[in-house]
Amino acid sequence: MISRRFVSLAGGVFLVIVMIIAVGELAHWYSAQNQSRPAPTADQPLQPTTTSATSSLEQSTLSPQTSAQYVVTYTDSGFSPSTITIPKGGVVIFKNAASDDVRVASNPHPIHNGYPTTGGCVGSTFDSCSNIAPGGSWSFTFIYVGSWGYHNHLNPSEGGTVVVQ
Repeated sequence: MISRRFVSLAGGVFLVIVMIIAVGELAHWYSAQNQSRPAPTADQPLQPTTTSATSSLEQSTLSPQTSAQYVVTYTDSGFSPSTITIPKGGVVIFKNAASDDVRVASNPHPIHNGYPTTGGCVGSTFDSCSNIAPGGSWSFTFIYVGSWGYHNHLNPSEGGTVVVQ
């Protein structure tokens, strides 16, 4: 006859194995979701902006129906400028001038839900959802007033702030 202690031990081992499998499946699903979703572009169109060798923050000349555009450049040293102030409805273009990929995402890491819109790949829509290759860019329109922190999801110690007035 099997002792109760053995049955209890076997049940505990079984439960641990089931939990390990479940966590593995969840990690696989999460990884597949992040790799298969392209960066959103339909509701956040990238439009050309003028650039200058003297400043990484510029506003292009726009008609009254379009939003002001501002540039944040990612380099091997991080984001520049690290803090940018824009008006409500302003568009920030995140340009990758670094030697490695960058993925822009709202704070906090890793849940990216600091900006109050939902429906992004992880949390808020303030998330490029995929890596931006060197020379590439991604834009986001800020429709809420506030101070919005962001980071490089690939290196969360690098980040910045967009202040929307």
